[in-house]
Amino acid sequence: MELRQLRTFQTVARLLSFHRAAQVLNYAQSTVSTQIRLLEEEFGVPLFDRLGKRVRLTEAGALLLRYSGKMLDLEKETLEKVSGWEEPGGSLSIRIPQSISTYVLPSILKKFQAACPKVGLDVAACAYEALIHELKSGVTDVAFLLADSIPFKELKSELLAVEELVLVSKPDHPLALEPAVQIRGLSGDTILLPKHDCSYAMMFQRILTEEKVEPATIMELNSIEAIKQCAQSGIGVAMLPIMSVRNEVAQNSLAILNWPQEKLETGILMIWHRDKWLSPHLRLFMDLVREEMKSPAH
Repeated sequence: MELRQLRTFQTVARLLSFHRAAQVLNYAQSTVSTQIRLLEEEFGVPLFDRLGKRVRLTEAGALLLRYSGKMLDLEKETLEKVSGWEEPGGSLSIRIPQSISTYVLPSILKKFQAACPKVGLDVAACAYEALIHELKSGVTDVAFLLADSIPFKELKSELLAVEELVLVSKPDHPLALEPAVQIRGLSGDTILLPKHDCSYAMMFQRILTEEKVEPATIMELNSIEAIKQCAQSGIGVAMLPIMSVRNEVAQNSLAILNWPQEKLETGILMIWHRDKWLSPHLRLFMDLVREEMKSPAH
């Protein structure tokens, strides 16, 4: 496997066209096809599905796209370090819960972009099951979780903040009119939970099971905005981080249920691999996150 083959692969993967990739790289199309074929022979799997004139990445190809990006970034970083040229370049790969990426990340990215305009960012939802592998392999530089702790010795974690979790519904929902909502009051109602917002949804489902509360159904949605829209339309009760519903509560389109029992909350963790070298621009990004999380709004 050669770096020039990876550059060719990345170009084809982004353009989804062997012909256009050849034009961009100033290669003959047969050269592009040969380089991709050599990669596929080395890995023993197809990297692209050829559907007539159409091309699309296979699952293996999508995985290689992420790894190849890190390898080519490392090449660039090496050239910069050895040659003495220190302007930050390359990219960072970040895994982060949707609620944080929507309501906290933009202000961080604005500051980061001003300081490191040539550093790219790959931001995706956290995937707890793949977390240790992605951080260990270097596919992910830093990750964030809404959780109190992680059970992996290979990973370092830092508690950035503690976020309150709230139950919300439309203002005229029967539970919103109750002076105090007991957990058994959720029996027979629809519970709306985020599918990819990490561990607090699992924690709440465990509480419901332990208390033998049987909701009418539990709906897991892959969008915080979709959950809020469903709650506003009266479909059910949602549990969300308070950062994600402040505007709706202020506008009276959602109401926070009065939960007199033990306060619901979750930690916000920043996680990286214990042995990872923290580049200057990664350190800057992490420091900007720490600064943002210390602000009064969070």
